[in-house]
Amino acid sequence: MDIIDILKKVNAVITDDHFIYTSGKHGEVYINKDALYPHTAEVSQVGNMFAEKYKDQDIDVVVGPALGGIILSTWVAYHLSQLSGKEVLGVYTEKDANKNQIFTRNYDKLVAGKNVLVIEDLTTTGGSVRKVVDTVKQAGGTVVSVCVMVNRNPQEVNAEMMGAPFDALGVLPSAAYEEVECPFCKEGRPVNTNVGHGKKYMAEKEKN
Repeated sequence: MDIIDILKKVNAVITDDHFIYTSGKHGEVYINKDALYPHTAEVSQVGNMFAEKYKDQDIDVVVGPALGGIILSTWVAYHLSQLSGKEVLGVYTEKDANKNQIFTRNYDKLVAGKNVLVIEDLTTTGGSVRKVVDTVKQAGGTVVSVCVMVNRNPQEVNAEMMGAPFDALGVLPSAAYEEVECPFCKEGRPVNTNVGHGKKYMAEKEKN
């Protein structure tokens, strides 16, 4: 079973709708990662998929951006520990007021001088996870690789963009449009306000 199969199993892949992504762009395919996290057996399975890929890379610490990265980094670190026979730590970054991904809780000290695997659940623009890479480097960690659960934009999100080796468990490309060129807006398709950033988007539309 590959990563897309696991996501479909927990009803995390939604198609033929009108979504607002984290980047603010619009699209018709959405991966509702929040539908995955309550299912611990499947999350563990995903964590093991990351770990199998990097078990021979001498990883010391796994870092992911909050919120999803908190859960994922723990499971990936757990399975890496099991496979490598040494303790691998799982920590996370948090968003500050300037939307940077920073270490709080003294986690920077756990990263300094260590081999780090940076992980993320989804990436569409790669912006958030690139900020994690920069923060790890600033803390004195060595980014061995970046790996995401699903890469939504393989044309643009790659090793060059990340400034580090890059991989994904799965790829699910989907066109993402700026609002002014969104075909779903033009056809009057309602915005999904249950998942993604549709609710916030509609609230801001109503204000204006």
